[in-house]
Amino acid sequence: MSFRIRPDGRPDAGWRVDTDRFERFSQVDDVFNRSWWDETVRSPETERFFQSYRRPLETWRKARGFRRKDYALRNASWHGADIFAELKEAEGRRDGFLDPLSALREASDEKEDVGSPEDAAAEIKQVALTFGADLVGVAESDRRWVYTERYSLQQGKGKPNPLDESLDRVIVLGQAMDASMIATAPSALAGAATGLGYSQDAIVLLALSQYIRNLGYQAVPTLNDTALAIPYAIKAGLGEYGRHGLVITPEHGSNVRFGKIFTDLPLALDQPIRFGVEEMCNLCRACSTACPASAIPASEPSAEIHNRSNIVGIEKWSVDGEACFDYWAKINSDCSVCIRVCPYTRDFSQRRNKVWARLADSRLRRLALWLDRRSGRGGRVSPIDWWPSSSEASSSGKSTPVQVSLRSSPPDSSPSSSTPSAL
Repeated sequence: MSFRIRPDGRPDAGWRVDTDRFERFSQVDDVFNRSWWDETVRSPETERFFQSYRRPLETWRKARGFRRKDYALRNASWHGADIFAELKEAEGRRDGFLDPLSALREASDEKEDVGSPEDAAAEIKQVALTFGADLVGVAESDRRWVYTERYSLQQGKGKPNPLDESLDRVIVLGQAMDASMIATAPSALAGAATGLGYSQDAIVLLALSQYIRNLGYQAVPTLNDTALAIPYAIKAGLGEYGRHGLVITPEHGSNVRFGKIFTDLPLALDQPIRFGVEEMCNLCRACSTACPASAIPASEPSAEIHNRSNIVGIEKWSVDGEACFDYWAKINSDCSVCIRVCPYTRDFSQRRNKVWARLADSRLRRLALWLDRRSGRGGRVSPIDWWPSSSEASSSGKSTPVQVSLRSSPPDSSPSSSTPSAL
């Protein structure tokens, strides 16, 4: 392991919760859901954004990373997650996003003796990794991070969020995203990495949940629904909280998607960890500087909220979700620039990156940051070069960083003269 991982004994692992002001979050106020009912967020651009995932655009932008094949790949990458999301739309469900995944078989109620909580946790982790998870940890269920209500897209309002309190363990799974695609952000091609992460996560969550049910225990597999993933991932010891509002892991940086399973299987808990992220984020402003929407704070952690899409009563770095999603809608794909430029987004199996990790978690972290910036790592790679057969690819066949302005439209992108088809 590259990092000197050590326990984080702080009550909420770096978040400071003001118990007098704290308010649990409603999924109705998630910025993506607000784009359906809140006229301050909803716009023709947000409608086009969602439509583009369901139906092919009739016209395509002549921009690197935003061509027809890029969108075709992005939408195909979401296909696995979308199958489950659309499976029960007629019943008012959207599995994995507004409701737990439900494609599970019935199983015996007779509980298998799984041994000690430590043995059970070790076995669950082995099964999860065998099924395809890249990371797995166990946290205690905490009602503070469970949504007060789910959002009903069909009704355009909140609905109950039932969760049996006997499900006192949360298995958190992490899926690493394709780094070569993320390196092209912002682009529809980079959006394919996100979709693939969700699709893979859905399969692993369902398989592991079915295994738990086959042992006679309850298991509720969830993606974006039911509860906030980030605090559970931190409590499960999978990483530290970063300035960009994401979890930074020792294995893959913040280039990870998370899912979670609520269960009554008796499992030993993992503990939050520290490996120098907070100290590095206090120095580094790479994500806030590069953010095309200026949505990431450059200041110290605070309890200030930008809008109703932020949770109230927690002192931490909070991203302006409205500004972030507004940019997504403008470019017609998710962004991921903050993940690309983060100095922890690197291959830690390489010796030079292991050395960098040691520096980053030491008094020489300023040197580590200087070396990262001098190396050019995190610069945008041309999406053209990702495609091996592209006639526009560089003659060397290698991906090369290109200089772009991240505070304007993506490179080579003038808005198309035609409007994408409507749903």
